[in-house]
Amino acid sequence: MRRIVDLSVPLKSGIASDPPGMEPKINYIDHTQSRDAMLSYFPGATAADLPDGEAWAVEQVDLSTHNGTHLDAPYHYASTMNGGERAMTIDEVPLEWCFQNGVKLDFRDAADGYVLTPADIDAELARIGYELQPLDIVMVNTSAGARYGEDDYVSRGCGVGREATLHLLRQGVRVTGTDAWSWDAPFSYTAKRYAQDRDAGIIWEGHRAGRDIGYCHIEKLHNLEAVPAFGFQVSCFPVKIHKASAGWTRAVAIFEDAS
Repeated sequence: MRRIVDLSVPLKSGIASDPPGMEPKINYIDHTQSRDAMLSYFPGATAADLPDGEAWAVEQVDLSTHNGTHLDAPYHYASTMNGGERAMTIDEVPLEWCFQNGVKLDFRDAADGYVLTPADIDAELARIGYELQPLDIVMVNTSAGARYGEDDYVSRGCGVGREATLHLLRQGVRVTGTDAWSWDAPFSYTAKRYAQDRDAGIIWEGHRAGRDIGYCHIEKLHNLEAVPAFGFQVSCFPVKIHKASAGWTRAVAIFEDAS
């Protein structure tokens, strides 16, 4: 029997889904509040003409393309990719990248702020007994996933370093993902490391690997614990926003459930 598992978080106001000042804002307009707007299209009509006096329900949403579960385009990381080409915006990302076999790497035991290395990636692939294939969608399950919406969410989870990211990309991976706020380690940890040695190369290092090899990643995934390590497909088609750095996606895992 085919099973579809939702890997996306809901867009929701009033929770700590993003750093302060970057959260989504949703204004809900119910069937009564919208009544005058509907009646204005039909001169002479009154509330008595509407079934139960109700009009439509609508929402006004103030969002960044990086709120909620979203797919980052190479343009988000830099103006160029692949060593000098113009970076793709989200409306240019090949759709073939967005519906492929999925692989889940479990790093929930990694310390918050830890930066994954190529050796970490290879060790986890060996543990689950899987060899990467070109265009696999590789998703990292971190300790942040269980903290979505909580005050500490953006500071939780491990990140994926530049070399680990390039290690995946050199094997043909073009879409990665994480249930953390960022593909990189939480900024609070990176800031402490930078303050110690002033190595600017660690700032946003996983993202900036896209300057060398263009790729996308999904951020704010959810429910990765509900899917196996491999043997499933991922669908993460982004909303088509002209010239944008990202697009929201309803990411799902699809697989056959023997039970």
